[in-house]
Amino acid sequence: MESFLVFPHSFRSQRTLRRPAVVHGHGLFGGADVTLRFLPADENHGIVFERVDLAAPVRIPATIASLVKMPRRTAIASSGASVQMIEHVMAALAGLQVDNCLVQLDAPEPPGGDGSALFLADALWEAGFESQSAPRSIHAVQQSVVVEERSGSRISVAPTRDGSYRVSYSLDYGACAIPPQSFDVVLTPESFIEQVAFARTFILEEEVKFLQAQGIGLRATPQSLLVFGPCGVIDNRLRAPDECARHKVLDCIGDFALIGSGLSGDFRADRSGHHANHEVVRQLLRGAADSATAAA
Repeated sequence: MESFLVFPHSFRSQRTLRRPAVVHGHGLFGGADVTLRFLPADENHGIVFERVDLAAPVRIPATIASLVKMPRRTAIASSGASVQMIEHVMAALAGLQVDNCLVQLDAPEPPGGDGSALFLADALWEAGFESQSAPRSIHAVQQSVVVEERSGSRISVAPTRDGSYRVSYSLDYGACAIPPQSFDVVLTPESFIEQVAFARTFILEEEVKFLQAQGIGLRATPQSLLVFGPCGVIDNRLRAPDECARHKVLDCIGDFALIGSGLSGDFRADRSGHHANHEVVRQLLRGAADSATAAA
């Protein structure tokens, strides 16, 4: 059964940027100052990160094959070099349908900004987009996939009749300052900008103290992510009542983009994290390979 399909009304050409875009800041986890450049790229280039701060620059394709396991974030590596916490960058590129881009940075981690992907999406939007000749391949989900973990997290994936790409997330941490909530979106560049990009990373106050005691996130403040104390958000305001669920959708979009193509399907996540998101990509690719083998 063919897994890479293009629905007639969802067909589109590949896209890159019209001109370069630059963002500055510091990493959320490591705190190093960093300049990130989004550069236009040729057809079929895909999304590739390049560490230019090394003695010999290293390019790392942003695909599941480059994934390395790190807690609380998505990281890729090649030839001894890594880039950590790429999910927000990947979400901005996928959400705005940028298929070919060289992402250069001079540190191990992109700028964290305010914990959202809005500042990245704004930079991409300002650069503009360029249609290319080659068609964009779409991985259209043909069979249901379920990923469940012992923690109780779950992601189910099912086909859609119209070729749309839908992502939903349900969040419930029990007795916690973060209330149960859910959010779903049919992904388009417009819906990404208006409904998803602004949603920020969130964390509990006790988790911040634990991580900073280990030397992680020392430059993080309540303005660079949402910090929840016993009575709610500390020194900040929610941009939407369900901002936490929206941010989890943002993470899903960034992680699922490691499949290396467009997507069509109904993705429903319940309390999932990066590990489960990555496993969904692996299972989708495994299913595509099995289908191709059976067809041959």
